[in-house]
Amino acid sequence: MDVMGGFGTTLLSFLLVLTVLVFVHELGHYLVARRNGVRIEVFSIGFGPELFGWTDRSGTRWKFSAIPLGGYVKMFGDADPASTPGAHTQSMSAEEQAVSFHHKRLGQRAAIVAAGPIANFLFSIVVLAVLFATAGQSFTPPDVGGVQPGSAAERAGLQPGDLIVSINGSGIQRFEEIRQIVSMQPGAPLEMVVQRDGRSVNLTATPDVREVTDRLGNTHRIGQLGIMRGGAETKRHDPFTALWQAGREVVGMVSGTFVALGQMIEGSRGTEELGGPLRIAQMSGEVAQSGWYPLIWFMTFLSVNLGMINLFPVPLLDGGHLMFYALEGLRGRPLGPKAQEYGFRIGLALVLTLMVFATWNDLVQLRVVDFFRGLIS
Repeated sequence: MDVMGGFGTTLLSFLLVLTVLVFVHELGHYLVARRNGVRIEVFSIGFGPELFGWTDRSGTRWKFSAIPLGGYVKMFGDADPASTPGAHTQSMSAEEQAVSFHHKRLGQRAAIVAAGPIANFLFSIVVLAVLFATAGQSFTPPDVGGVQPGSAAERAGLQPGDLIVSINGSGIQRFEEIRQIVSMQPGAPLEMVVQRDGRSVNLTATPDVREVTDRLGNTHRIGQLGIMRGGAETKRHDPFTALWQAGREVVGMVSGTFVALGQMIEGSRGTEELGGPLRIAQMSGEVAQSGWYPLIWFMTFLSVNLGMINLFPVPLLDGGHLMFYALEGLRGRPLGPKAQEYGFRIGLALVLTLMVFATWNDLVQLRVVDFFRGLIS
């Protein structure tokens, strides 16, 4: 019963998180497209065969499909969910061209494509702002409550009572921000400015490298400074401050993700941390069991990452379309059909390769591969 209950929580949490994030992303495309006079034929949550849906007054088919791993908005003139121009776009009447996505001005098409990722970022900021204004934000002052003997902090010259003002030029407002930056920079020198007895002191601290094992048995390398914080507190903000703090959190998520990707490229961080749908489902279930606050936070983090991934300049993704539009702006005319076709094929291959790699990581990290090896050995 516990297993089934845990599986049910995981499945429902995964579907809830993914449905909300996909809906927000596609709603961004939909609203800006409608604003620019584009006719929307399909708004789908998921891919594949339709499970259920309805058609609104404007002729848009809203539906839920069988494979809940994404979604799409199919606009008039699209040949497929990837917004590839259909052959019939060349022979449209003036009335049809007026509501066709591919006959809109370059700036309008770019705005429609960019609206999806932007919606994900705005969603995260708004949700976090509401969270900080109602439930509150963990807001511990960035002062040093204690220094562990022999730690990186002691070697750097940090002392109890120091107030950490900035790290690598980034202003620090909360102790939680120190922990986030340090954990992502194992073994990397950090330039710090601290306030001590009313004066500024410049220090360089190199976090120790520590290996930690999560509940799934995965080992991760993180940085550790060796300082203890003062008293922890949760602070409710006024609406303006909550919005500001939410924006800072989203910027921190973006910069942290880029740091992690850079470390993977240079080889200092393992690519096994890249997760796919199975890992997201597993994490959704674990976070949901921790309470609604962590689940909402997890949802905003995934929303930011969904927006970032879609802005990568890979054909088939929103960023790939924007790259094509940038080339169109420079050339004064769109790329030829053949060039776009080859671009989308390359993009599809890259996306599928990444999905297969991430899913393989999921199977390895969740011990599914070991299970099947045990059956045949």
